[in-house]
Amino acid sequence: MLTIDTSITKNPQLHHYLLGAVGPRPICFASTINKEGIPNLAPFSFFNVFSSNPPIAVFSPARSGRTGKQKDTFNNIKEVPEVVINIVNYSIVHQMSLASSPYAPDENEFVKSGLTPLKSELIKPHRIKESPVQMECKVIEIKELGDQGGAGNLVICEILKIHIDEKILDKNNMIDQLKIDLVSRMGGNWYCRADKNSMFEIEKPIISKGVGFDNIPEDILNSKILTGNDLGMLGGIEAIPNETEVNDYKLMELSELFMEYEDNASQLEEELHKKAQILLQDQNIEDAWKTLLTFNN
Repeated sequence: MLTIDTSITKNPQLHHYLLGAVGPRPICFASTINKEGIPNLAPFSFFNVFSSNPPIAVFSPARSGRTGKQKDTFNNIKEVPEVVINIVNYSIVHQMSLASSPYAPDENEFVKSGLTPLKSELIKPHRIKESPVQMECKVIEIKELGDQGGAGNLVICEILKIHIDEKILDKNNMIDQLKIDLVSRMGGNWYCRADKNSMFEIEKPIISKGVGFDNIPEDILNSKILTGNDLGMLGGIEAIPNETEVNDYKLMELSELFMEYEDNASQLEEELHKKAQILLQDQNIEDAWKTLLTFNN
């Protein structure tokens, strides 16, 4: 395993490792304005929301790794502590990338990128009309993390108003993750697109409490077939099927398999684990448990 000592590793190399390892990262497409009224657009992938009550977003316009200079976004919010955080989806990803070009402070990235400025309701910076979600924010704190190239500046923002394109809402007026078509940053020049093929659901154990790994039998834990994710799904069930349920399932669903491998126990166990894995892929956790438990029943 390659081990990186951050105290002696040069910043460009460390930056590469951090961005390559921590991803995909959501993108803050920040719209700011200076005291002369000159607008600025710039994307930042050091970004996330950190609270809903109050609603707080944090992003970090870092110093240039080459020159050590602060970004125009940072300079603007020092003068006018307001920002619109525009969410980036696939339909504007190339315009967003264009806006990240090193334009001079007096050049308008709205014009350069072809994006449409939309007047905000509570703050001075404009929103991006083409963005599916636009958050009007006031800056409540700026935490400078250093004075050298690559040093970040944590911009802590309170979200005052959120504007959402109705086309990305579902029938319950909530944001549909298949409609919003989000993109995110990876390392280097790579991005991710959160479409149907790349997304999957895992039910959150907010109320339910899974049995955990410590209640999975050792022969299943040591499976040569099942992965850590498979075992995690098994550990997420609230109650392990009882002996009667397992025997009934064995007679109804697995009798042919047991007859086929009645003289080869090791092959039977492997086939049961393979069948259980297929059931897990279909989110059928209870039947996967029954399948696995039949081996010793």
